[in-house]
Amino acid sequence: MPMLFAIHALDGDSGPEGRSLQRRLASQDAHKAHLTTAATYGVTLVMSGPLVEDDGTTMKGSLLIVNAEGRSVVEAFNGADPYKKAGVWGSVTITGFQKRQG
Repeated sequence: MPMLFAIHALDGDSGPEGRSLQRRLASQDAHKAHLTTAATYGVTLVMSGPLVEDDGTTMKGSLLIVNAEGRSVVEAFNGADPYKKAGVWGSVTITGFQKRQG
C-alpha cells in the first residue's frame, strides 16, 4: 500500500558563500531532470522545493514529499539524486508522513 514520505535534506555547507550552494547551482539542472524520472523508481513526486534561510531566498536544503510503496524505493530514488551524488546535502532524513490537512 503506497504511503507518503518526506525527504528532508540539509546542505552540508550552506549560506551565501558555502561550497554546497556552488555545488547546488552546478547540479540544479541534473537534479530537476532526475525528479522527472521518479516514476521509473516507483515514486510519485507530490511536491518539492528548496529549503531557504529566513531571508526567503538563500537555499539551504531540499524538501520532497513523495508517494511510494516503501522506504527502499524512496532510498533508491534519493540515492540516485545528483544533489546527493555531488555532495550538496550534508544530511538526509527520510520519514513516513501522514497528511492530515491541506
